[in-house]
Amino acid sequence: MSTVTAHQGPHWAEGQRALRTNFRRSQRWTQFTSFALVFPLFVYILMVFAVPLAKLTGKSVDNTAMVRALPTTLTLLQRSPAGVLPDDTVFKALAQDLEAAANAQIVGELSERLNQEIPGYRALIGKTVRHLPLPGQQESWRAALTNIDPRWSNIDYWATLRQNDHALTASYLLAAVDRHLDSAGDIVPVKADQRIFVSIFVRTGCIALVVTILCLVFAYPLAYLLSTIPARYSNLLMICVLLPFWTSLLVRTTSWIVLLQRGGIVNSALQWLGLIDAPIQMIFNRTGVYVAMVHILLPFMILPLYSVMRSISPAYVRAAISLGCSPISSFWRVYLPQTYGAVGAGALLVFILSIGYYITPALVGGPDDQMVSYFVAFYTNVTTNWGMATALGSLLLAATLILYAVYARLSGSNRGRNN
Repeated sequence: MSTVTAHQGPHWAEGQRALRTNFRRSQRWTQFTSFALVFPLFVYILMVFAVPLAKLTGKSVDNTAMVRALPTTLTLLQRSPAGVLPDDTVFKALAQDLEAAANAQIVGELSERLNQEIPGYRALIGKTVRHLPLPGQQESWRAALTNIDPRWSNIDYWATLRQNDHALTASYLLAAVDRHLDSAGDIVPVKADQRIFVSIFVRTGCIALVVTILCLVFAYPLAYLLSTIPARYSNLLMICVLLPFWTSLLVRTTSWIVLLQRGGIVNSALQWLGLIDAPIQMIFNRTGVYVAMVHILLPFMILPLYSVMRSISPAYVRAAISLGCSPISSFWRVYLPQTYGAVGAGALLVFILSIGYYITPALVGGPDDQMVSYFVAFYTNVTTNWGMATALGSLLLAATLILYAVYARLSGSNRGRNN
């Protein structure tokens, strides 16, 4: 017996090696096939989402207009002492750089960028360019420029140029959180009457939080009902839940304007029931925003809850009741903990969608109900200030990523505890 085993041993080992080789080759082919199937989708997402998003986000720190238009001036300014007016050489360089920028037709981009730092800088640049070129031999370039406009003797205008001598700038991001650089280069709050963006971000978060809570309150019992009733009724109700997806968001939002206005169906019904004596204002305020957003976002909370509740066996609750636990206590201690994951997923989805809303608050809300997206659209379409628009959008994106990271960390910890 040992002779046969020894005789067959090398063949057996060779077969094992061939089997492992074939298995690895099969694995590599499977991995290659999977990658080939996913690769077109990856390229599509990269080209139409990731690359444009990265380019737009880069505009929030882009400052190339300054560097291209005033190369010599910015270089000389860094060699000059801060806090005082520069010497005559810098004034001469400024005049020459502005003349070259006007010839290259980039002075408009420069003046627009500087006007974002100090209102009125555009007019100063335009007035100066109209008086160029100055005669080549000047006894004092400083006197020549200050004669064109006395603001060139103001140290704040030169401090702004000094602070923007790099191709990247934090000015937009600082402005998005109501901060700016003073003449000494320190980060300080803007004037009290200009502090708007922090309150807008707080308002956006508060509206999104209230909408998320309301969606959870309404969606949880409805999802529970859908998961417990017979399938034929459940399917019919699910069609009603999904029906809003077949209607345009704009149509659904404008419908609430008709329903909630002072002479609308809701006010008329409340008066007919005797609940109110006179029509109440439910549109163009925070109430209208909440009602419309909850109606639109409710399915996004119902679907995750329903998918999890459907997989929970009712035997768990029945077993708890049979062991002496009350129905309320069994639901609270046995059923509810099994839906925590769905609650977190639905709340995260609704909250992230809420903080990016634009059309609904713009149509049914008032001036004090507009969210961050409204101002992103304003800077994009009205003032064409791409830097400020992308700065606000970048902060909104950062908040979304942080929320997702926190949710992933918490859900991962819960899975680890359960395991």
